[in-house]
Order: sequence, then structure tokens, then C-alpha cells
Amino acid sequence: MRTTTLALPDRATKPRRSGLTMVVDGGLPLGSLEDIVSGAGEYIDFVKFGWGTALVSGELGAKIELLRANDIGFYFGGTLFEKHVLQGLFDDYRALCHEWSCRFVEVSNGTIELSNFEKTGYVRKLAEEFTVISEVGFKDADRSDRLTPRRWIEYVEDDLAAGAWLVTLEAREGGTSGICRADGQLRVGLVEEIVSELSVDRLLFEAPTTSLQAHMVRRVGPDVNLGNIPATGVLALETLRLGLRADTLTEFEGGVR
Repeated sequence: MRTTTLALPDRATKPRRSGLTMVVDGGLPLGSLEDIVSGAGEYIDFVKFGWGTALVSGELGAKIELLRANDIGFYFGGTLFEKHVLQGLFDDYRALCHEWSCRFVEVSNGTIELSNFEKTGYVRKLAEEFTVISEVGFKDADRSDRLTPRRWIEYVEDDLAAGAWLVTLEAREGGTSGICRADGQLRVGLVEEIVSELSVDRLLFEAPTTSLQAHMVRRVGPDVNLGNIPATGVLALETLRLGLRADTLTEFEGGVR
């Protein structure tokens, strides 16, 4: 960030332990990703190759080299993990992650019929070789709506106890499931219960829209961990974190909470 005389919230530089920003790559051309990293790389902590795009991208190797050169972590979408589990090919998935020298892996059960107990078993196995980022919540909005706040909290705690480093709270790439309703509205009561009972440093809230990002920055603070950020929205998110956008402009004038 450029030098300024403005009083702004402190933001740690990479490698950050909190205030993480995860960008979702749903199939960006290499040149576009190069431009994003060139202009906003200092604010990106992770790029997730969304769902199963890693298997159909001819530029995956070049993208990974680009991210490594700029100290940006990467991992494959949990849907790819689920596809392997669905077909009984978990060992092949683990081998795929080793093939690409992944440090991080995502473990989820957002689509397939996989209990959280079974999911934590996979977390334990993968945590022996990788840093695991698990996910709680379902892709189907109705299934997520039926998941009570107490169950959300229990699932997060189970994942952390099994060895997950970070737990993602599902919202999809459009903010239409998980911690959101199908119409995109945030389930505020759910989020309040989660935030009041769990350490936010171990949570990553998927927040693909400006309204979701602004709510989480106002509620948790500038160093909330946010994911599924559109690649073109990284700088805009950073202005929200710093109170440089209307949505959070007056939020931190009395000091960061």
C-alpha cells in the first residue's frame, strides 16, 4: 500500500495468519491471472482452483509457478476431492496433490452423501501430509438451511480437532447457499452464533459479493478471513478492510475493534 497520512487499520504483510484473502479461479486465462497477481498479489494469500477446473486447465502448471513466485498459496476445490471419494479413488486424489506439490488441500462434503464423521476421517489422513482447509456447509441451499447453528459449530469443532488448520464456511461462488440463503441474503443469526462461540482466526468466510464482504468486515474487523473473492475484486476488498469504501468508511474511525 502507498504511504499516506490517513489513520487506517493496521494490516499485516504476508505471510499473514489472519486477514486472509482467498481468490477463486473458475477458469481464468493465464494472462488474466498474471495481470491480477501483478496488480494485487500482495493482498492475495490463496488461489483456489474452483471445483474441478484443475483437471481441464492446460495452463495449470504455469499458474502454479506464477503463484509460487509471488508467495501465494493454492489448492484444488473441494468438489474435486468429493469426486474422487465418490468413485473410491481417494488415494488417487492424494497422489494428484503430491504430483502438483500441493501444500494445502481442501476437504468438503458439500455435494456428496458423506457424513461429517467420515469427512473428519479424511481430514486426519490428509493432515499427516498436507495443511488441510476443510469446509462446512452444503451446496444445496435447502440442505444448508436445515443445518442448525449448533450443528455448524459442532462440525467446525470436529474438523479442527481432526487436524484442519482452517475451516471454510460455505457460501458458493455466488453467495447462494451455506451461510447465505438461496436469494443471497446472509443468515445473520447463524453467523452471529458462529462468531460468538468460535475463534474467527480459524474460520474462512466465503464472501463473493461486496455486501457479504462489507458485513463481515464490519462485524469481525479488517482481519477477517474471506474467501471466494472474485479475481477482479481483490483491491476493492482491501479498501473495505481499510475503511476506504463507503460501506466501511466510518467503521474504524474510533479505532479497530
